[in-house]
Amino acid sequence: MTQEKTARTYQYYDLIMAAFVAVLLISNVASTKILVLGPFTFDGGTILFPISYIFGDILTEVYGYARGRRVIHVGFVASVVMALVFALVGALPPAEGWDHQAAYDAILGITPRIVLASLIAYFAGSFSNSWVMARMKIMTQGRWLWTRTIGSTLVGQGVDTALFVVIAFAGILPTGLLWTVILSNYVFKCGLEALMTPVTYRVVNGLKRVEDEDYYDIETDFSPFVTEL
Repeated sequence: MTQEKTARTYQYYDLIMAAFVAVLLISNVASTKILVLGPFTFDGGTILFPISYIFGDILTEVYGYARGRRVIHVGFVASVVMALVFALVGALPPAEGWDHQAAYDAILGITPRIVLASLIAYFAGSFSNSWVMARMKIMTQGRWLWTRTIGSTLVGQGVDTALFVVIAFAGILPTGLLWTVILSNYVFKCGLEALMTPVTYRVVNGLKRVEDEDYYDIETDFSPFVTEL
């Protein structure tokens, strides 16, 4: 069905946007540590970052690709601002008696390469996820939500994980560890989203009912660079 793009006020859209951006920024900071969790080896941000894709699925499924795109843009700008602030604070001379500059540089002194990897991977992965979600909704005529949430995650997380790890760590990590990090990240992220499917169903169905919205992107411009709704 075709829906007109009219200005509407939604009860929970802004809250989801805020939660999405918070998860994104926290994940970016946590990703500075490479950790081991059972059989998995990945950056710390992987523990929380998959939730951003669940938010992305919910936004596209309920509110449509264009409103999901706006949230992705907000997250991108917030990430750029965070990186610039961290870089500025790190470059300024420390106060006398504050002896933690090395620790700050190690954790928050994000290198330009890491920033570039994070932004490219986030942008490409998030839009891949949202595009697949919106297209599959039309193909399935709104049925089988689980195929869309999992299918979009397999694509989006694949793009995100491969781009980030390769751009950020190729030539730094040994090749074997590089592939281990990629595989561990991908399996963990996709597995977590699959396990969260029942929760996604409850949230999506509840939002559709409360917001009285179930958007189908039949005539949507899918360019990731468009800023209008």
